[in-house]
Amino acid sequence: MKLQYLCHVTAMLGSFGLMMSSASAGPVDEAAPTHYYPTLARVEYVNQCIESHGGKLAALYQCSCAIDRIANTLNYEDYVEATTFIKNATMPGEGGGEFRDSERGRKLVKSYHELESDALRGCGMSR
Repeated sequence: MKLQYLCHVTAMLGSFGLMMSSASAGPVDEAAPTHYYPTLARVEYVNQCIESHGGKLAALYQCSCAIDRIANTLNYEDYVEATTFIKNATMPGEGGGEFRDSERGRKLVKSYHELESDALRGCGMSR
């Protein structure tokens, strides 16, 4: 029991020392994203982006860069709305008409496609 206690104390002291040395190093110079996107949404975007660019692993970094740029410009609610219009516009019949024929939807989709194209170009990809 005493050995286990010593191991825990040593580990806690080591962790405390690491925390203190990190804290004294100063603030990290990383800009926080402007808008929060859930990790799942980012992963879905990156997977879809990689697939649409030949499925090459090299696209991982560029697609990750693109979703970061999109997230810095467009809030998550507008992103969800735009991608919903994009995905459902191809739905046949009246159900898809709501997404195809909406003036707001057309504007949102157009601005999203422009934003995405700019983000992809800025990250070294083409649409």
